[in-house]
Amino acid sequence: MASQINLEEAKKEIKKLVAEIAEKTEEEVKEDAQFAEDLGIDSMMALEIVATIEKRYKLVIPEEEIPNIRSLRSVYDLLEKLDNSPA
Repeated sequence: MASQINLEEAKKEIKKLVAEIAEKTEEEVKEDAQFAEDLGIDSMMALEIVATIEKRYKLVIPEEEIPNIRSLRSVYDLLEKLDNSPA
C-alpha cells in the first residue's frame, strides 16, 4: 500500500522548507537550482532537509539516494518514486 502523499501540497511545503534552511525567499528557490552551487546548502543543511522530509511524510529515504538529492526537482522525483513504492 502506497503512502498516498498529496504531492502538490508536499512540493509547496518542501520548497518552503528548503527556502527556510537556505535562508532564501521561495521565489529564489527554483526547481532546477542546485542546492550546493546555487543555494549555498551544505551537507548538514541537506541532512536537515532529508530528516525533516522523512519525519513529516513518514518516509525512509534510502541512504544510497541521499547523494542524488541535489535540487528541488530531485527531491520531488524521489518523493514521487517513494510514494509509488509498496509500503
